[in-house]
Amino acid sequence: MEEDRPHRSRLRRRISSWANSSDQHARDLRKTYARPGQVSIADAPDREQVRLSGTVRSVTLRPRGGVPALEAELDDGSGVVTLIWLGRRRILGVSAGRSIAVRGRIGVQDNDRVIFNPRYELLP
Repeated sequence: MEEDRPHRSRLRRRISSWANSSDQHARDLRKTYARPGQVSIADAPDREQVRLSGTVRSVTLRPRGGVPALEAELDDGSGVVTLIWLGRRRILGVSAGRSIAVRGRIGVQDNDRVIFNPRYELLP
C-alpha cells in the first residue's frame, strides 16, 4: 500500500493539472468570443433570438425523421449549444476547430440547448 502512494500523488497532480488546463482553455474561449451586443451561451435566454460565437467542437451527420441533419456543437467557454441544419449533409467551412458566429432562436430538446437552421458567419 505504501508503494502506491507516490503513484497516487502523481496521478492526482496530473488530474489536477488537466482540470486546471481545461479551466484555462474555457477562460481563453470566453475572452476570445466576448463581443459587444452578444451574450455568452450560458447566459443566452431560451426561446429568444440570440447572437452567439464560438468554436465548433464536433460536426456529426445525424438523420432526423428520415431527413439528413448536420449537427455541430458550438462552445464559447461558458457553455455548449448544438446547431442543427435540417436537410444538410455538410456545409463547407463548418468543421471542428472552426470559429463561427451564429444567429437564431435557442430551444431545448432532450435537455440539450439547440438552435435549428441558424444563420452563420465563418470567422477568421
